Amino acid sequence: MTLQQFMNEAISPWMREDGPDSDIVLSSRIRLARNFSQYSFPILADESDLEHISSFIREEYEHQSFQDYQEFSFIPIQKLSPVERRVLVEKHLISPHLAEQDHSSAVLISKNEQVSIMVNEEDHLRLQLYYPGFQLTKALEKVFELDDWLEEKVNYAFDEKRGYLTGCPTNVGTGMRASVMMHLPALAWTQQINRMIPAINQLGLVVRGIYGEGSEAKGNVFQISNQITLGKSEEDIVEDLQSVAGQLIEQERKARNRIMEQSAKRLEDRIYRSYGILAYSRIIESKEAASCLSDVRLGIDLGVIENVSRSILNELMVLTQPGFLQQYAKKSLAPNERDVLRASLIRERIQLEN
Repeated sequence: MTLQQFMNEAISPWMREDGPDSDIVLSSRIRLARNFSQYSFPILADESDLEHISSFIREEYEHQSFQDYQEFSFIPIQKLSPVERRVLVEKHLISPHLAEQDHSSAVLISKNEQVSIMVNEEDHLRLQLYYPGFQLTKALEKVFELDDWLEEKVNYAFDEKRGYLTGCPTNVGTGMRASVMMHLPALAWTQQINRMIPAINQLGLVVRGIYGEGSEAKGNVFQISNQITLGKSEEDIVEDLQSVAGQLIEQERKARNRIMEQSAKRLEDRIYRSYGILAYSRIIESKEAASCLSDVRLGIDLGVIENVSRSILNELMVLTQPGFLQQYAKKSLAPNERDVLRASLIRERIQLEN
């Protein structure tokens, strides 16, 4: 796979598949932080050590396959343009932190983009594996196998008492972040989500926006992940997150049913107004686009809108981001130019569905 191939499609091949509870859970992800035992962590390592790690990963794993995740491509971050880095962040293939690095950082990406391994981010390696829908247990099982595959050639920094040693103390122990990306429009509409977030935080979990730490929840999409990595097993952490996410799914469904019973016309009006904005606007900002896409996706899930597929909206949620718009235009765009192109692309995609 070439870099251009990763850039061409707004959504990854695995995202076209539905998983369990896909009407509410967009994806499940497990991320592991790992470090080489013989080198200082990236924040303290000198450039020659970081270069050595990056070269080792390239020599050992580029063009290799792990199980069904065929052919890893090795992409050095410092050779990417700012727009290319932004596109990889918008596709969740790298973190915003890795995108800012100019030293010997890189990413290994599997052909179907389900697995990416960040090199020399906050830790030497950050393995992340996605599944569509609500499949945390399956993702955990596979990421363990991926971890074992890498450990055949890498000596990890590990302490018998503390577990895996990491660049940030908050990751020490399992080094694991499990997360689910959830679409919760009914809980947002009824403002129940505002009461639920503090309660979720008290359980050792955290609710963030679509791009993780520091990002806002655009389009009613929330990322729920574990905060605690020490003192619990990976299985226990996933079980806790699974339990809370399961309750959120149940509450979101109840809220959707309640709105349909009590305010069906208001809901239909809101959904069709949003559909109209997407279908006919000539200028649209990203926040408004995300809000309207959320309404239309809810309309599809509830059977209010039948002539638009859910996958086209998943695609537009990424395609309308600033990086992708500039990649599509093949030039840098001012904010007002992006708003015009965003509206044009959305109109085109909506019309293709009709």
